This record gives sequence, C-alpha cells and structure tokens, in this order.
Amino acid sequence: MGRLSGKVAIVTGGARGMGAATSRLFVAEGAKVAIADVLDEAGEALAAELGDAARFFKLDVTSEDNWASVVSEVEAALGPVDVLVNNAGILMFKSLLETTKADYEKVLGVNLVGEFLGIKAVAPGMIARGKGSIVNISSVDGMKGANSLVAYASSKWGVRGLTKVAAMELGHKGIRVNSVHPGGVDTVMSNHSGAAREDVDKGYANVPLQRIGGPEEVAAASLFLASDDASYLHGAEIVVDGGMTVGTYYMGFPGSPGM
Repeated sequence: MGRLSGKVAIVTGGARGMGAATSRLFVAEGAKVAIADVLDEAGEALAAELGDAARFFKLDVTSEDNWASVVSEVEAALGPVDVLVNNAGILMFKSLLETTKADYEKVLGVNLVGEFLGIKAVAPGMIARGKGSIVNISSVDGMKGANSLVAYASSKWGVRGLTKVAAMELGHKGIRVNSVHPGGVDTVMSNHSGAAREDVDKGYANVPLQRIGGPEEVAAASLFLASDDASYLHGAEIVVDGGMTVGTYYMGFPGSPGM
C-alpha cells in the first residue's frame, strides 16, 4: 500500500471500466485522482465513492482547450500532476470498406489525438518539476491486425508510435512514458451484454490463459508504471492479454486444452 503516496494522477475515461478500476486502485495506493471523463453521472458517483482523494472533471479528450482548462483545474484542486493515464477510448466494429472517413477520424480523434493532447497538456508542468509518469493505454490490436477494427487498430498502433517518440523527447527531462496493451477485458466495451464472466470466458478458449481479463488486472499494470517501482522502465510496452499475442490454440490439436 502507499505506492502512489503524495502523487496526483489524471485518469481519462476514468468513470467506468478500466478507468474506474485504475482510479480506485490509485486512491487505495495513496494518490489523489482526477477522474476525467464525459460521463458526468458515473464520474460524480465514483468520486463520491472514493471520497476526498478523488474529484470528477468533465473532459472531452479531443478538445485542446478542454485539456488546458482541466489540467489547470486539477492543479488548483489537487496539486501538480505527477501521473497521466491516457485511458479514454472508443471501439467501432466495421470492415475497412464500410468505414467512412468520419468513422475513421472519430476513433482516431479519441484514441490517438486525445492521448497526444493529454501528453502536451501535462508535459510542461512535469518538465518544470523534472519528473512525471505517462501511461498510454493501447491494445493488443496495436500489436497485430484485427478483422473489422480498421479504425481502432490504426489508432492503437498509432499510440505505440506516439509513446516511443514521447519517450525519446521527454525522458531526458525526467518524464517516463510507457504503454499498456490490454487484451479482452471484462468491461462494457468488450462485454456489451453484461454476461457473467464465466460465460464470457468460454469465448476465450483459444487464448493460453483461457479467460477474459479483469479491469483490475490492467489497472495493476498502470499502477506499476505510475509508481517509482518502474523507475527505469521507459518506452516499454506492457502486454496484459492472457497470452493472446503469443498465439492461439487450434482446438483438438496436440498441445491444445484437453489434449
């Protein structure tokens, strides 16, 4: 406990799913957390649940002006920003030929441009203090292709490049920048129907760990990167996917489950 004591963190998309799990864990580890999201009701409810260590700030990550105002408000209310978790994201299932230019730009606007703007908004303050940690949430689909996810996969591959460049340019200023690449995670984004986790796990039989991930498991990776425990981890890609990117089982063949 206390791995983030004295630190102030902004978690985008912090009102639900992986963002909410991250906000809860960061508060439990001693941080003051700015829950930044467009979901007013969920964000306010989570802030009330977490008490004085958390505040909700409405943030549209695609707006540069909104970023500037929220960072200023966070610093006035909670203190200088030590950690940014760029978690906000949207998912769109459409084939390449069905995806319109507007569709493509919408997904990239939130998933990639939003993270770029977040880095630009917090970096000056971190540079002035000579320290900081930025955690960019990408995806396993930023490590491989994915059918019907042309906009999403493009955005998540882009986050990898953004992370590498930010790491090169900000590292000598004391700011660590890393990315996290979740696989399937039991949130609204991956489990639209709200099915029981044991039922969802059945769809992951060809993944080495044979289950969907929990949002708290991704939050744990973000906590590590945000903390001083990861003091020499920089420009790294932490894959939290149950082995999905290792490969998939061909069921019924030697080495597959049950064989």
